[in-house]
Amino acid sequence: MHALLARLFPICRSITGNGVRQTLAIVQEYLPALQLHEVPSGTPALDWQVPAEWNIRDAWVKNAAGERVIDFRQHNLHVVGYSTPVRGWFSRQELDEHLFSLPEQPDLLPYRTSYYQPTWGFCLSHQHRLALQDAYYEVCIDSTIDEQGFLTYGELELPATEAGENPANEVLFSCHCCHPSLANDNLSGLVVAVALAQTLAAQPVRHYTYRFVFGPGTIGSIVWLSRNPEAIARIRHGLVLTLLGGPGPFTYKQSRRGSAAVDRAVALALRDAAVAHNIRPWLPYGYDERQYCSPGFNLPVGCLSRTPFGEFPEYHTSADNLDFVQPKQLAEARALLLRICGIFERDQVYRNLRPYGEPQLGRRGLYKGIGGGLEGQEWQMALLWVLSLSDGDHSLVAVAEQANLPFELLQRAAEALATTDLLAPV
Repeated sequence: MHALLARLFPICRSITGNGVRQTLAIVQEYLPALQLHEVPSGTPALDWQVPAEWNIRDAWVKNAAGERVIDFRQHNLHVVGYSTPVRGWFSRQELDEHLFSLPEQPDLLPYRTSYYQPTWGFCLSHQHRLALQDAYYEVCIDSTIDEQGFLTYGELELPATEAGENPANEVLFSCHCCHPSLANDNLSGLVVAVALAQTLAAQPVRHYTYRFVFGPGTIGSIVWLSRNPEAIARIRHGLVLTLLGGPGPFTYKQSRRGSAAVDRAVALALRDAAVAHNIRPWLPYGYDERQYCSPGFNLPVGCLSRTPFGEFPEYHTSADNLDFVQPKQLAEARALLLRICGIFERDQVYRNLRPYGEPQLGRRGLYKGIGGGLEGQEWQMALLWVLSLSDGDHSLVAVAEQANLPFELLQRAAEALATTDLLAPV
């Protein structure tokens, strides 16, 4: 995952353009079944429309001696995203109106965009900004904003292999592919999604269809929602994956529903994984969960991250680099997501076939032969909890919540009880 992140890091991405295409073409090397969609500029999408396509070839600010004092080629954060083309001489005062820096973080470059109200600008460290002392500077932004362009997004569908009675059920994973050289926000979410999709694709049994959407932030999910009414109706669980490479604890933002199955499954997975974490209620601000959970759709989609946006000093700065994101952090995120998927796959409602009194487990080989001790107590409690709550209404997730026992232990107990004809799946 970190190697893929390092490969994608230098690419200048935005919400449209060749950087997005280049990124998704590389993702296709890892996920050959990924389908790329090109939506023409101007296409209506809910209350929005697809913007003109933006691309940039070069940009710089030169001093009177002809030296590049700000250079897009050195770091793509130097240019405000979606900057309009410009070429000319500007006084130091005029140039300053188009410069962005962080006085409180004087060594870092900020990340700034002007997607829907195009202007032009440069980002630089505050120390660098203060050092610009010439009276006039030559400015060039060699960019294009094409009304005949496209918005590009990628979509991968991994069909269920054993859908049972619910062939229409789907799990949605969504991540961004629009930010330029920012490692945690949001290349980390993208590379974890790629690794998760690879792992799920290799599994011989999938009870759900898994759908992955790789699109630009906000407008990408809006476009996808506007074009996929049939897929929307099939979504039973969903997660937006973002900011998964930083060093902070996991943070889960609940869906708008607050108690959807995905909210409960993620909470259980975090508890059972015994990792530092926070669970936060729904907030109508953040990433693309805002679009999926908007009132008209109200999909069961939460957001999984580590430290949320705006709460770590590296956020939207040049310090969000390859050193900030570590392989261990990415691996932990992937492991947690596989645990969550395991809960989706194995959650089941059972009915106790011997509900009158406690069935005799000893003669069925499920209970210890010598009584009085505490050996194997957790396994015994798992058996008893499953039997107690298998009334045709409680799922294994509900049992795990009430029993405060690991979901996987309870699932194994349910399988053991089912093999002795004490339980039947509903």
